Amino acid sequence: MKKVLILFAIALISSSAAIAQSLEINWVTFEEALELQKKKPKKIMMDVYTNWCGPCKMLDKNTFHNKDVVDYVNKNFYAVKFNAEGNSTVNYQGAKFSNPGYKEELKNRRNSVHELSRHLGIRAYPTIVYFDENGSVIQPISGYMKPQQLELYLKLFQSNDYKNIKTQDQFNAYYEAFKAEFQE
Repeated sequence: MKKVLILFAIALISSSAAIAQSLEINWVTFEEALELQKKKPKKIMMDVYTNWCGPCKMLDKNTFHNKDVVDYVNKNFYAVKFNAEGNSTVNYQGAKFSNPGYKEELKNRRNSVHELSRHLGIRAYPTIVYFDENGSVIQPISGYMKPQQLELYLKLFQSNDYKNIKTQDQFNAYYEAFKAEFQE
C-alpha cells in the first residue's frame, strides 16, 4: 500500500509539472528567434520589459500565463523576452547592440536603456514589438494588455491583416469587427 501511495504521489507531481509547463510560453533569446526563422519562418513577438516595471509583471503573470495566449503564441510566433535595461549584447541586422551605461547595482531599479531598445523606438514599458518572418519590425505596441486585448494584435499581425490597414478609421473598423475568442 505504501508503494502505491508513493507511485501515486510521483505520478501526481509529474502530471502537475507537465500541466504547469504547458502553460508557459516558449521564450527564446532574440538571436535564437532570428536563427529559428531561417529554418521555419514565423513572426516574432518580443516582450520588452524592465525589472522594476509593475505593469510588465502583471502582463507576465496575468496575460502570458493565460492558456489561450500560451497556445496561440507557441503555435504562431517565436516569443522573446527582452530586458530593455539589461546587460546583454545583441546582434541584429548587422549591428551590435549593448548597454554601455549598465550598472549591476541598479539591476532591479531604473538603469541605463539598452541600445536595442532605443533602436526599436521603445518609449514605455511594457512594449510588445512584432517582427515579420524576415526579422524586420512590423510595429511596437505599448502598454499592459489583458488576453483578449493582446489577441487582437496577435491575430492582426499573424494574419497579415495589418498590411491592409492604412488609416485610423480602417483600424477602428477592424477593431469593431474583431470577435475575441480567448478566455480572460
